[in-house]
Amino acid sequence: MTYLTVYSDGETPETLLRTEDPAEIEAALKEIGVRLRHWEVVDGLGDDAGQEEVLEVYRDEVARIVAEEGYTFVDVAQLHPDDSPDWPERAAAARAKFLDEHTHDDDEVRFFVSGSGIFYLHVAGKVHAVLCEAGDLLSVPARTTHWFDMGTSPDFTAIRFFHDDDGWVGDFTGDPIASRIPDYDTIVATRS
Repeated sequence: MTYLTVYSDGETPETLLRTEDPAEIEAALKEIGVRLRHWEVVDGLGDDAGQEEVLEVYRDEVARIVAEEGYTFVDVAQLHPDDSPDWPERAAAARAKFLDEHTHDDDEVRFFVSGSGIFYLHVAGKVHAVLCEAGDLLSVPARTTHWFDMGTSPDFTAIRFFHDDDGWVGDFTGDPIASRIPDYDTIVATRS
């Protein structure tokens, strides 16, 4: 289930809201132009499922979103723990890539097939930390300042939608705000 925490964006952020209530989450995100939808999760896809298999399983849903929004490029991003000796280094590098505040000229649209991650949306003096889990489809409008945290042990599969065939291209703001807001691991631990 989706979980939303809203913080003030000052030097010492204050928690303004914590909720799992779907209506409350939808209303808070609608105020900042962000859409959250839900798809039925298909059981049986393992962590080893490749891009083609994931996209085939969700073919109808993907086709509907592409037709509604005009996306031209769809892919699958995934990262799951493994026993390889380079796993900790790969996980840390993947996480670091998205941890600084940035914007995109394109929408940021993700459907979580499995696992979870937090999108931090910095809008109008607040940071909306949206913990997305399997079944969540989050649509963040172009040029919304944000960052993403997959935690210290990333474990997720997500379908990504783009209007541009270049895929993910970030324009970093240089604002250190992400260092002041609780990270993925902290939010997940306080939720329990």
